[in-house]
Amino acid sequence: MTATLTIAQQLAALPRLSVKQLQARYAEVFGEATTARNKTWLVRRIAWKLQANVEGGLSERALARARDLAAGAELRMCRPAPVAPVPTTRTVAPAATPADRRLPPPGSTLTRVYKGARLQVRVLASGFEYAGVVYPSLSAVAKAITGSHCNGFLFFGLTKGAA
Repeated sequence: MTATLTIAQQLAALPRLSVKQLQARYAEVFGEATTARNKTWLVRRIAWKLQANVEGGLSERALARARDLAAGAELRMCRPAPVAPVPTTRTVAPAATPADRRLPPPGSTLTRVYKGARLQVRVLASGFEYAGVVYPSLSAVAKAITGSHCNGFLFFGLTKGAA
């Protein structure tokens, strides 16, 4: 890019460049080529360098702090060897979900009049029985009754604001 453009104009133009153009701009700004193909990363790096060239880079204090941190860091010269997962023979039982406070205890019967018919649903320890079929949830029972999805707690009047 030409030097006649302001820094703001150069920064605004970066996201519109292709990855190839950003790689060329990176080489121009940093003085070395890059193999990076991540557009977001390239835009951010180039934008930082452009601003640092105009407004100055890191302060001496920040550079000194970075050197101190780097001196104390453990450098890894090669990548770590992959670790094979250890097979486990322990079986974990699924956690029991606490019963919903809105539900009556198992063995209770929920009754509702719907379209002139009296409906009765028996609460089981693991589901709900309606017309000889066991359903996993009240919503599944309500869907079987109405033919469309609706909240089972609302349908059976077990929540505040239920009709």
